[in-house]
Amino acid sequence: MWEIILINIVSTDRMFLYAKGLIIFYNNVEHLLYKRFYMKVKLIQPRMLKRPMDTDLKIRMSPHLGLLTVANIIRYECEVTIENENIRAIDFDDVPDLVGIAVTVDVLPRAIEIASIYKETGVKVIAGGIHITTASNTIPKEAFDSLCIGFAENTWPQIIEDAKHGRLQSQYVSAPLESGDDIASPAYDLIDKTDYLWYNVVSTSRSCPHRCDFCYNSSGTHQYINRNIEDVLEDIKKLGTKHIMFIDDNFIGNISWTKQFLERIKPLKLNWNAAVTMKIGQHPELMDLMKETGCQSLFIGFESISSQSLSSVHKMQNNREEFERLINELHKRGIMVNASFVFGLDGDTPETFKNTLNWIISQKIDTITSHIVTPYPGTEFYKRMEEQNRIFDYDLSKYNTSHVVVSPLGMSKEELEKGYLWIYKELYSIKNIFRRMPKTMGTIPAYLTFNFFYRRFGHFTAKVCNLLTYKRIGLFAEKLSRYM
Repeated sequence: MWEIILINIVSTDRMFLYAKGLIIFYNNVEHLLYKRFYMKVKLIQPRMLKRPMDTDLKIRMSPHLGLLTVANIIRYECEVTIENENIRAIDFDDVPDLVGIAVTVDVLPRAIEIASIYKETGVKVIAGGIHITTASNTIPKEAFDSLCIGFAENTWPQIIEDAKHGRLQSQYVSAPLESGDDIASPAYDLIDKTDYLWYNVVSTSRSCPHRCDFCYNSSGTHQYINRNIEDVLEDIKKLGTKHIMFIDDNFIGNISWTKQFLERIKPLKLNWNAAVTMKIGQHPELMDLMKETGCQSLFIGFESISSQSLSSVHKMQNNREEFERLINELHKRGIMVNASFVFGLDGDTPETFKNTLNWIISQKIDTITSHIVTPYPGTEFYKRMEEQNRIFDYDLSKYNTSHVVVSPLGMSKEELEKGYLWIYKELYSIKNIFRRMPKTMGTIPAYLTFNFFYRRFGHFTAKVCNLLTYKRIGLFAEKLSRYM
């Protein structure tokens, strides 16, 4: 769209401007008439496919911080809107000048569909996100007009400038960030807080220093860097709530930084959750500090209780004995454990599911997330599976960790599918929810809420939310969060 700007003249070559008809009088004041192209940009999060255990609660979990960050970077040069297809249908009648799509591996097919619709109307489409950054060489050339590879901070200003002048490049590759000061904050004010269960999400870093084979970070295309502490504190202040979810890949990637940050949030009296690695067990003083600053639960990628299975993906920092020590230490401090497990690793057998179930119950792990091992394009694991000719399904919409796409070694495809569904059902049976009941009284209400209302009866809870409307629930939760 075109924007007409009136600039009050202070000093300039008036004779030249009068000759060109660029000086007008408005309110008896002499102005310079300036016309510029003001772009309308639409940022889109494509619809994700639910896993068997997922409900609407899952797809409404939290907003996309990547898109919010892009919005904040370009908002003063463009009119920006964000559409999340998991919340409501894309308004294809609203035709912008430029479309940006966030792409994870499982939504790539849908992203291509969305792009084709806009491209038919002449709209240029940019694809970015973690999958584009990791596996740009696998993206069909005709799918998008341009690819954004790496940090938005170092790419999107140039994308906008080139798009304005009709010189959009086929790809934009970000240079490494010089420091955490360069990381932009998300545009939190653009969030409709009533759309999500958790709108209060904050990132303190980018990427992870570890290189587990099955993780995107193994590709070598990702830079681990912490943000400026003052910037993070400002984000927390903007959200205006005491409940924060830190959504870093690894909240303790830099122990020294984490300690400094936690000291700074002491006065805020927050309640918070985060994802960490097993490394936390080596730092009892850090666990104490986490408890002191309001840590409620930690997500930890245990992945497997089998050392043989873990070694197959080079996750050597994990072992079963350390798992048990860490769980005990966290539970002693009243911190809940959200454990992630991956099934189908080399070394797994049909017995792995029963063994893992019994171990989880014995350790009274509070919440569990399970996955089928999935080779993300661009990772070391994907390369190895291709070399071994073990990938039999290339439909990327199935790459959401709930489908078998790689031939397992220790069991059949059918046994892996059956075991994956079985262990989830067993873990969240009423009997095993009570068998895992925490010993710490203070965590029992949160434990029961999550296990019953989110997992066990999640479909019923989602129906109640739809009946009452997420908006009403969101408004109530927002008010409540300011006082709890």
